[in-house]
Amino acid sequence: MNATDRTPADLLGSALAADPARPLVTFYDDATGERVELSVATFANWVAKTANLLQDDLAAAPGERCALLLPAHWQTAVWLVACSSVGVLVDIGGDPASADLVVSGPDTLKEARECSGERVALSLQPLGGRFPQLPEGFADYAVEVPSQGDRFAPYSPVDPEAPALAVGGVELTSAEVVERAQADAAAQGLGPGSRILSGLPYDGWEGLSYGLYAPLATGGSVVLCRHLDRLDEKGLAGRKESERVTATMP
Repeated sequence: MNATDRTPADLLGSALAADPARPLVTFYDDATGERVELSVATFANWVAKTANLLQDDLAAAPGERCALLLPAHWQTAVWLVACSSVGVLVDIGGDPASADLVVSGPDTLKEARECSGERVALSLQPLGGRFPQLPEGFADYAVEVPSQGDRFAPYSPVDPEAPALAVGGVELTSAEVVERAQADAAAQGLGPGSRILSGLPYDGWEGLSYGLYAPLATGGSVVLCRHLDRLDEKGLAGRKESERVTATMP
């Protein structure tokens, strides 16, 4: 990262400039056997497309609130940085009824319908697949995002001091997200080339930090594991070895 980076989107821009080919997010779902690896460049492309979807098709503006009803997943990580790119506040597990828009996985569609604004649904199927049947009242992310532009420029500059993330009853600005991520990385001895395995959910700061923000802030990468409890001790040891993991959370 650079000393001038004050938002998660800034961190991604610095990572892209430094080494676009290195891995950034490697995702496992041990309930389905899925494995997805995204380089910095591939992740940044998904972020750009999602930010364009937010800004243009969904008409999201800085300061608006997005209720994010998604588990720890590579697509969730994309949405977190895309919202940062636009200046939209991400409310993790937030109340859809009080949000300007909602982004939901397949298990929270009923709750998400309480949002009177735009609604986006993700199937969370392997390879970013579509819903077999589009949920009524929702846009299917897998249908809408591929046609979006590969580069993103916000209509308004993002204010690093504006609220950017609501999690666990606390609201953080973009600058505070970056500062906390840097502090967490230092506490765990993470640095350039570090590769952290995280089985933590995205419903609290610790999971978000070690599952995305801290590796992004330090030139590292994350092996993000969903349903990690389905892996036995031998399987976990094998994954750590094959993925060249240098730190594990929890």
